[in-house]
Amino acid sequence: MRLIIETDDFDEALRFYRDVLGMPEQPAFATEGDDRVAILNAGMATIELATATHVRNIDALENAPTAEGPTLRIALEVDDTEAAVASAGEYGAETLAPATRTPFRTVNARVQGPAGWQITFFQELETLEERATRDGFTTDDDRPR
Repeated sequence: MRLIIETDDFDEALRFYRDVLGMPEQPAFATEGDDRVAILNAGMATIELATATHVRNIDALENAPTAEGPTLRIALEVDDTEAAVASAGEYGAETLAPATRTPFRTVNARVQGPAGWQITFFQELETLEERATRDGFTTDDDRPR
């Protein structure tokens, strides 16, 4: 899967994702002039589908501001949430929500990235196997309605 972020400040976005967050750049085709593209390896991707209620609940858990209307947010798994926030802060990214330990055993924080994207850093504190044994963790098909 590839997530495409259109940005008016390509240099700022490239510096943030490649140089600050450390995503390796791979070869990509573009023509010349203002036709610029960078493909950055962000590791394995997942798609998280969420209702507005769930998104607002996560905003509250992370002590993060709630955006108006449907949004896209990038969530990046990191080894150390506080270090990721500090690195983004050195770049100049505004912290929207400080590192917070969540009930689902992650440490999450949110910053304002370039091109209007919010970025959540999350640090897993347990494995998927451990999580699957705890109450409340199930697939949508098995969740009571």
